[in-house]
Amino acid sequence: MRPAKQILPLIVFSQFCCTSLWFAGNAVMPELYLNFNLNKEALGHLTAAVQFGFITGTLIFAFLSLADRFSPSKLFFISAVFGAIFNLGIILDNNNLNSLLLLRFFTGFSLAGIYPVGMKIAADYYDKGLGKSLGYLVGALVLGTAFPHFLKTFTGTEELPWRLVIIATSLFALLGGLLILLFVPNGPFRKAKGKFKFNAIFKAFNNKPLRSAAFGYFGHMWELYTFWAFVPVILTAYKLSFPTSDFNISLWSFVIIGIGGVSCVLGGYISKHLGVKKTASIALLLSGVCCLLFPLIFLETSATILLIFLCFWGITVVADSPLFSTLVANNAVAENKGTALTIVNSIGFAITIVSLQLINYLHQVAPVYSLSFLSLGPAFGLWRIMKKSK
Repeated sequence: MRPAKQILPLIVFSQFCCTSLWFAGNAVMPELYLNFNLNKEALGHLTAAVQFGFITGTLIFAFLSLADRFSPSKLFFISAVFGAIFNLGIILDNNNLNSLLLLRFFTGFSLAGIYPVGMKIAADYYDKGLGKSLGYLVGALVLGTAFPHFLKTFTGTEELPWRLVIIATSLFALLGGLLILLFVPNGPFRKAKGKFKFNAIFKAFNNKPLRSAAFGYFGHMWELYTFWAFVPVILTAYKLSFPTSDFNISLWSFVIIGIGGVSCVLGGYISKHLGVKKTASIALLLSGVCCLLFPLIFLETSATILLIFLCFWGITVVADSPLFSTLVANNAVAENKGTALTIVNSIGFAITIVSLQLINYLHQVAPVYSLSFLSLGPAFGLWRIMKKSK
């Protein structure tokens, strides 16, 4: 078996490769509008389809305790293969909104065997220092999510047409799955279940510290994916409002989302000094303040101020994600750890659908002020954490 120090880079890189599937559709959304005659509301619907597929997958995985009963590495590989296939279906010429929704749904379903299962694999290798390990892992998710936007900066040229963005992300997913299958065996701290137990999913929430961490995570998730989905929308709207501003929307979308990967890693190190819960609470507070300040910043005529602000928001909006996952993993019993991580992820992503649809609707009515409603999530999460600490 490879040393744990060699395993973590493999898990991180594989997670990056596979999670590039998540926002592959969002990165080429303008081309999807043109090629398949979609309306502007398709952004919310297609993003929500991925989330709904992820939720459905995680619920099934959790109720069947698949990550605890079977080899997580094999489950990761199989999910990566199917995710790559469904993602690749986007390039077909005869697609319409319904077929795209179905393809994005099954891509999200496949991601249920990648993101939480990747955390389970890390937890099986790192009994101590899990927060730092999950920081790298979620950082890989963030970069993977942002990566299609980086690829998109090259579209519109003969070098990389938009369909190659989709092909590239599918190939990356296959590579990530193969690396896990071939080089990451079951971890030394894995405790496999012998059979399916229906009540395992309910037992995972019996302890109060786990529930407290889960509520904090739910508040965080209300904000996270909606912010990510709307970053290119914000930048496009700003350029329309201030035509003299000059910046590349796809490149800055990549920077604003991807910079959160750095904060995930740094948050793991900071938490060793401040504590996991305190570090997560600070990040949640700062991102909530960004939600409230956004309308004032957007109305500024300086594109530089807006971009710096959005980068700071991108840092704070996801820094707490691996910390809440660490709290969940540390407070779950060993044989139910995969199930606990999966079901908490499932509920969290269900919340993102409500948030996405609400902000998508409010954006049509009051585009400048719509994102301020994202502050409801951090406020709820902080309230639950403070309530628990008293």
